[in-house]
Amino acid sequence: MSLASRRTRLAALLAALTVGAAGVTTWAYGYGSAQEPAAPGAVLRPSVTEGTVLQVVAHPDDDLFFMNPDVSRSISKGVRVATVYLTAGESDGRNEAHSPHLTDPEQPADHAAYAEARQNGIRAAYAQMATGDRTSAWQRKSIPTVGGGSAEVDVLVARPEVNLVWMQLREARSISGDNPDSLRGLWDGRVSSLGAQLASGTPVKPWFSYTKEQAVDAIAEVFAMYRPTTIRTQDPTPGRSHGGGGFLDHQDHMYGARFVQAAAERYAKSADRPHFSIQNYVSYPNSSLPPTLDPQAAEEKLGYLKTYAWLDHQDWCGSPAGCGDRKTATRPAGAGWSQTIRYSRGDGTSWLAEGASGRLSAFAVLDGRMAYWSRSGPKAPWQGPRLLPGAGFDTGATAVRLPDGRIAVFGTRTTLGSAPQEYGRDLAYAVQAAPDGAFGPWQSLGTPDTDDISGTSAISAPSVAVDGTGRMTVYVRDSARTLRARAQAAPDGAFGAWQSLGGAGLLGEPVTATDGAGRRHVYAATARTVLAWVQPAPGAPLGGPFPTGLPATTGPLSASPQDDGVRLYFRRPGTGTVRTSLATAGGASPVFSPVTEAGGDGGYGAVGVAGRLLAGRAGAGTIGVSGPDNGPSWYESQMLFTGAPAAVAEPDGTAVAAALGLDAGLHVTTAPPAGSEPFGSRPPSSPWHLAIPPSTTAQAGRAGSGWQR
Repeated sequence: MSLASRRTRLAALLAALTVGAAGVTTWAYGYGSAQEPAAPGAVLRPSVTEGTVLQVVAHPDDDLFFMNPDVSRSISKGVRVATVYLTAGESDGRNEAHSPHLTDPEQPADHAAYAEARQNGIRAAYAQMATGDRTSAWQRKSIPTVGGGSAEVDVLVARPEVNLVWMQLREARSISGDNPDSLRGLWDGRVSSLGAQLASGTPVKPWFSYTKEQAVDAIAEVFAMYRPTTIRTQDPTPGRSHGGGGFLDHQDHMYGARFVQAAAERYAKSADRPHFSIQNYVSYPNSSLPPTLDPQAAEEKLGYLKTYAWLDHQDWCGSPAGCGDRKTATRPAGAGWSQTIRYSRGDGTSWLAEGASGRLSAFAVLDGRMAYWSRSGPKAPWQGPRLLPGAGFDTGATAVRLPDGRIAVFGTRTTLGSAPQEYGRDLAYAVQAAPDGAFGPWQSLGTPDTDDISGTSAISAPSVAVDGTGRMTVYVRDSARTLRARAQAAPDGAFGAWQSLGGAGLLGEPVTATDGAGRRHVYAATARTVLAWVQPAPGAPLGGPFPTGLPATTGPLSASPQDDGVRLYFRRPGTGTVRTSLATAGGASPVFSPVTEAGGDGGYGAVGVAGRLLAGRAGAGTIGVSGPDNGPSWYESQMLFTGAPAAVAEPDGTAVAAALGLDAGLHVTTAPPAGSEPFGSRPPSSPWHLAIPPSTTAQAGRAGSGWQR
C-alpha cells in the first residue's frame, strides 16, 4: 500500500476517535502557508500563529524539559499540536522517587506499569496546558503502522487539535551504556529489529518489533498523517565530552533524532504535503549553561513538570500504575532544565541579505532543501519560496553579499548513508552566477572535524565574512568547541585548508562583522563570557582569542557593524533581556563599552539587528521589535515563530526584519528611516505579515482544510 493510501486510511481511523464525542471535530491534516500571490487590492493581514506543529522526542518528559515553553505557547495559540514519543520510557520499571534512601529494593520491576505511569503524567500535563484541568478526558485508540506494528493515538476531547502518539519502542535503559537492544543499536545495525515495550492499559495489541527501515517508515507515516509545517526534535549531533569521551546527551535523544532525520527525508519525497521546517533542541547539555528563561516563564514550565511528576500523589486517575512519574518528583526542575530552552541549530540571524539594486533575499531550509524568497526592490512584491536543488540540509542558513551584488548562501548538510559509518555532515555553499541571477551548484567545504565524524559531527552553522575584493572567509565552531576558519585565496577561487584559531568551550554559532575602519571582528560565546578575534589592521591576520570581560550570556550573539566599532547584542541569563556593548579597537585587543540594556522584557534566542531596529523573541514567545527610543519595551505581534529573526538596513535607512512562522511562511515587517518619525512613539510602519499573502481562495481553503466531522 502506498504512503498516500496508508495516510488516507490512518486519517480515517484518527477521525473515528472523536465521532460522537461532544460534537467536536478531530484533526487529521494540517495546512501549510499558502504561497499564491495575493489578489489585487488584498488587505494586508497581520501575522498570527498558524500551521501544524509536530514534536518528536525519545522519552515521555523530553518535550516538557527541553521544548517548553514552545509547546505550551503553541497550544495556547490554538495551532494543531501533536507529540510523538518514540520509546515507552520504561527505565528500570520502578515508579518511585529517584533517590537511594527512598528506593525500595524489594519492589519488583514492572516496565509496562512504569511506562503507563509516565503516559498518565504526560496526558495530565498536556491537559493542564490546554484546558487548565489535568483530569480533562482523552480518547485513545490503536492505529496500524508499517511492518505489522501499531501506535497509540490519544486525542484530547476538549481540545481535539491536541494529540499524543505513542510508538512504544524499547528504550536503551541507560544514558550512555552499550546496550545493542536500543535505538542506537538499531541505527548502527547491531540488532536486526527493536521490539516494543507496551504500556499496561494501552489499546495497542499485540506486541511487535520494527527493523530500521520499518521504524523510519512508521515515523514518516505519522508525518504523512499529520502533515506538519514545523517539526520539533532533539539534537542528532550533540557532541562528546572533552577529549573524545562519552556523549554529551542521552543516547536515545541523539539516535531518536537521527531516526527523525531519516523519516523527514523520506516524507519530503512525497508530493501531497505542505512545506515544513525543522527545529532542533538542546537537551542534557543545558545543565552546564546559564538559564535562558525569565522567572515567570520558568515557573510556568515548572508547574507542568510538577503535574507530570504527580507531585501531590493523589489518586486522581484511578490507575494502579500511578498518575505520573515519581522518579521526577524528587527533582521536577531536572538539572536546571525548567529554567532553560535552547535551539541547537537555526539560531543565527544572517539569513537575510541585500543584493544588487535593493534586491532582498531571505533563506531558510524547507523540506530538507535550501529555499529562498526574493524581492526585486522596495516597492516590489516578494516571490517564492524557490527551492534550490540538493537535499539533506540542516536547519539554518547564512547569506552574504559580494561586492558586485551577487549573493552567496551557506549551510550545513547531513549525509545519512546506508551504513552507520557513512553518517556525517559537511558545509556547502552556492553563489549566484550574476547579480539577480540563478544560483550555481552546491560546492562542499568539507568539515573541520576529522575524528569520529559519524559519532558526533557537532559543528555549528557557519558565519561568513567578505573582504573588499570579494574573498570569503568561513568561520565555524568545530566538535571540539574551538574556532576554525577556511578562506578563499582569491575572489571566486578555491578555499584553502581549515585553520585553527583556538578558543575553548565555544557555544552556538560564531558571529562576524567589519567595523568602519575595515577591521574584521569575530565573536563566540562560552558558558561564562565572550571571546574575541580581531584584525589589528584591515587585511591583517586575526588576533586572538582575546578575553572581553563581558558577562555570561545565554549563548546566541548578534554583531552589528558601526563606524567606530562593532556592537554586540546578547541575552542576560535569568531574565532574557537584551543587552549590548560596543567593541572598539584598543591596541592589541578590542575595548568594550559598559554593558547596557537594549530593550525587551525577557525572551530567548538571538536578536536580528538593522539600524535602529531590533527583532527578537519577546517575553510571550511571539516575534517582537524594539529600538533605542523604546527603552525596555517590545512591540509584540501575535505570531510564534521558529529559529531566530533576521534584519537588514536598506540604503535609505529603512529596516526590514523577517521571521519564519510555524506555518513555514516568511513573515516580514519594516521600520522607517531615522528622522522620518519618532520610532518610540508607535510600532514600525507595517505590522508583521506574510511576505506573500495568500489569495482569498487559498485563505478560505486553509480555514477548513483537513478537518473531519
